[in-house]
Amino acid sequence: MQEIFRSRRETLLGQIEGPAMILIFSGKAPMRSLDESYPFSVDRNFYYLTGIERENMVLVLKKDYAGKTTEELYIEPYDEYLAKWVGGRMRSSEAMEISGVQNIRYMDSFYEKMNGWLDASRGTGKIHVHLDLWRYKEGQADTEAHKFAAKLQKEYPYVQIDDIVGALAAMRCVKSDIEIDKMKRAQETTRYAIEAMMKHAYPGVNECELEGAFDFALMKQGVKEHAFPSIVAGGVRATTLHYQDNNQEVKDGELVLIDLGSANEHYCADISRTFPVNGKFTERQKEIYNTVLEAQDLVIAGARPGLTYAELNQMVVEFYESKLDELGLRKEGKGVGDYYYHGVSHGLGLDTHDLDTAKEHVLRPGMVITVEPGLYIEEESIGVRIENDILITEDGAIDLSSNILKTVEDIENFMRK
Repeated sequence: MQEIFRSRRETLLGQIEGPAMILIFSGKAPMRSLDESYPFSVDRNFYYLTGIERENMVLVLKKDYAGKTTEELYIEPYDEYLAKWVGGRMRSSEAMEISGVQNIRYMDSFYEKMNGWLDASRGTGKIHVHLDLWRYKEGQADTEAHKFAAKLQKEYPYVQIDDIVGALAAMRCVKSDIEIDKMKRAQETTRYAIEAMMKHAYPGVNECELEGAFDFALMKQGVKEHAFPSIVAGGVRATTLHYQDNNQEVKDGELVLIDLGSANEHYCADISRTFPVNGKFTERQKEIYNTVLEAQDLVIAGARPGLTYAELNQMVVEFYESKLDELGLRKEGKGVGDYYYHGVSHGLGLDTHDLDTAKEHVLRPGMVITVEPGLYIEEESIGVRIENDILITEDGAIDLSSNILKTVEDIENFMRK
């Protein structure tokens, strides 16, 4: 794998002009309370370029004015005492073996080495420092990159700070065969756990008990990593898109909407299914469900390179528009937007909503995206979403989730066993 990581770093360096450096931080786990921290989750760009998932590391890629490139990986020194309490830090040899970076340094020399390089590069052209400065929302806590950018602006005002997110998004949106294989494994472990959840369903079950059945089935397969916190929503709660409480009883006759997935080496599955807690759809539930299923099949069949996310979503909107009267939903001035209020697709990979920019909203071969139409009818306590993950190819799309129960007949037959 180190050859793959090395190739990715070379590709990234090939997109910048020297003198410049790229810095990618692995991140740090924030404190939770008193002496307890939240579980650490590695920055996915750092992992994509190194294969390492340890805290407080920095990958530094440099290109000088003549185009010569160098790589450095800064890690924390091994601490024998700390190893007795929480396990040993990664040794230099291990970091080198995983990442392929030959020049391993310790974090206590990071600022000294950076200053030396910046000083040596003065007078050779405008110096650019490229960082991942992504902010998902206003008020979000500063990342290590944001903190470093602030320090850099204060102490080295002659340096130009640039955002490297666009280059990384373009690379990450197209998956290699190895990445696709990892995602296929996540699909399979998710399938097994969904079936275990369906087998465990019964009228009166609590949503958290169903969630527990899913979690246990993943762990039986040796899987501890979730792609994201599971959504398990019964009845009217399924009309809340990102319902997270998962703590209510599911009554007889209600549907359960699940949106969940496992991850394999951080590569995600993102699956939604909707099933009757008692194992049998009512005629009305079946009518709504099959409409959503038909919309999904339409998008999967129509997805191909060159189309945009917006065009895929428009397929769903136009299809629903043709069905509103038949479903008895065109009433009191309501339209499609009152029952379907999200997009049908997003990128999938190392993140559930994978790193992208507007440029990556045009389908290309090698992209993996979700297809997740839904209908949410609050007044009837019905929420249905069906989500599969597909691989875009030169000729169309391959459904990576095709082995996961989906039709009314298959779900009822399985739950009847």
